[in-house]
Amino acid sequence: VEAVTDTTLSLAQQLGLGVKKIVIDPGHGGKDPGAIAYGMKEKDIVLRIAKKLEKNLHEETGAEIILTRTNDTFIPLEERTAVANATGADLFVSLHINAHPSPKVRGLETYFLNLSTNAEAMRVAARENATSTHQMSDLQDILSDIMKNSKINESSRLAQQVHTSILEGVSAHKKYKSSKNLGVKQAPFYVLIGAEMPAILLELGFISNPEEAEYLKDDHYLNIITEQIAAGIKLYINKI
Repeated sequence: VEAVTDTTLSLAQQLGLGVKKIVIDPGHGGKDPGAIAYGMKEKDIVLRIAKKLEKNLHEETGAEIILTRTNDTFIPLEERTAVANATGADLFVSLHINAHPSPKVRGLETYFLNLSTNAEAMRVAARENATSTHQMSDLQDILSDIMKNSKINESSRLAQQVHTSILEGVSAHKKYKSSKNLGVKQAPFYVLIGAEMPAILLELGFISNPEEAEYLKDDHYLNIITEQIAAGIKLYINKI
């Protein structure tokens, strides 16, 4: 009897090198509310998404899912990737909600770690980095950590896969069709520095935009976002 070889399996899968552990990082928490608008706080929205994602991702991928926080606790940025490294995670996904001085700005964007020359990407990084204890004098070491990060290509691929999946899922629903694609970008986020695995940061809409703020209150919208993040991660895993 001839052996049946499954050519759809990637080399990593054939060697049993699949993704077994994923860390989900709901941004902010505790004394750090993140972005605030329309009576909502970023820290609460991302925790709701993370808890949905924990269940969804486990069902989709069979991987063990670890949350950096499961309640309203403050965790320093530097400790979040430390959790992922210490637990030997294969992927790290940080969840955030965006904000902008102009209520007209809206859309979805996904980041991976790198230096940036894009003014808007740098503005988002500065906002998300605000709680870091780092001084500007640490910048040289931080930049060298970024440049040593050999996972930039993998993180870029993961970011693209998840970003595309979220957009496809959201735009498939008439109610959310107007969601804007702000693309996959790179920026020096402290929360991604030092990650020993592919790591991305998702900005899942603008709390400062009245229409997107309504979406973010809507459980149906959060369920779609969650399902699409899980689907994107699964696609990435299947292509490793």
